[in-house]
Amino acid sequence: MLHLFKWPYGQRQEVEDLSFLETDVHSHLVPGVDDGADRVEESLELVRSLVQLGFKSLITTPHVRADYYPNSRDAILDSFERLLRAVEKARLGVELFCAAEYYVDAHFEKLLDKEPLLTFPGDYVLLELSSITPPLNLYEILFRIQSKGYRPIIAHPERYVYLLEAFEEVHRLKDNGCLLQLNLLSPSGYYGKQIRKGALRLLKAGMIDLLGTDLHHMRHLDALDKMLRSPLQSRWLRKQVFLNKELTQASDRR
Repeated sequence: MLHLFKWPYGQRQEVEDLSFLETDVHSHLVPGVDDGADRVEESLELVRSLVQLGFKSLITTPHVRADYYPNSRDAILDSFERLLRAVEKARLGVELFCAAEYYVDAHFEKLLDKEPLLTFPGDYVLLELSSITPPLNLYEILFRIQSKGYRPIIAHPERYVYLLEAFEEVHRLKDNGCLLQLNLLSPSGYYGKQIRKGALRLLKAGMIDLLGTDLHHMRHLDALDKMLRSPLQSRWLRKQVFLNKELTQASDRR
């Protein structure tokens, strides 16, 4: 059993919301394009709830995956504009950015040469890998990504068993310029014991750069609320420094 987060004697830290992160870097808020929000009204409800959790900026990242969600850049941006207008009309006081969560496969390799990718501020691009086996040419793809001026972020590495079984590959990803983004609910066991174990190991090793809700629906919000109300589940949040707020600040420096 892992015992990772021991507080210094006499020191107590409370986590009441997620305002210390300022920016959520992974969510599925764009209506009608993937397995996230279906309608603008649903998207607006999710955005409102994220604001209540303390976020000032949201980077939403719809799936781009040929076999399930073959979204084009234009289709995503069109739907995002509808969401943006609704958020502005509701005066929620939150900054929205539209990127994407790209599944790394042959289709993604073609996109690299076909059109500009949807990125975070600072030209960061969010990448999803296979949950079963990594792409055989992963490091070649990462090199191509960076040669085009993008900066790779690996989404939820705690889900990739092959990485955790060969932990030197996690170090190799970092050495090759990748940031790693952990899902906030993973250490709570929401996705299962194996993913929880992987998340805690990555946190203990200091490998995680960013945290994201990976929000799809209200059930995720309920789980986040439950996590925040449980000191045992939420106390790891203040144990490390994460780079979330730095990403949107990058847009102000450009």
